[in-house]
Amino acid sequence: MSISPVYSISATATGGREGRAVTSDGALDLPLTPPKEMGGSGKGKNPEQLFAAGYAACYLGAMKYATTQDTALKSVPDNAEVTAKVGIGPREDTGFGLVVDLTVKMPGLSRDEAQAIADAGHVICPYSHATKGNISVTTTVS
Repeated sequence: MSISPVYSISATATGGREGRAVTSDGALDLPLTPPKEMGGSGKGKNPEQLFAAGYAACYLGAMKYATTQDTALKSVPDNAEVTAKVGIGPREDTGFGLVVDLTVKMPGLSRDEAQAIADAGHVICPYSHATKGNISVTTTVS
């Protein structure tokens, strides 16, 4: 598979989960702190928050793009929402793993119309491609 990036960004983390993450353009400069559930203060940001925000935004964008490529799909309403719940915990074999629950809300569309758009979004979204077969991702259209 060959990919020709149209945009690239780098981020540098120092200190691990108790440090800082900064993007090369300076647009993000975040203190990092483990959540309370993992023994931290919970006062900074953590990688799971960033992953949840990124996946939710990217997937919603992918669904919008899908509707421009397939005229059989309804348009994504302006008040559509995607909530990404990201969980982290120990794996059975070794290390840690992630699980993701996506909730899609598209007011004004039938469940079937929204489901068709949600399915098309996974075909386009790079987060969905990256996670497929690697972590459990469930999608609920409400």
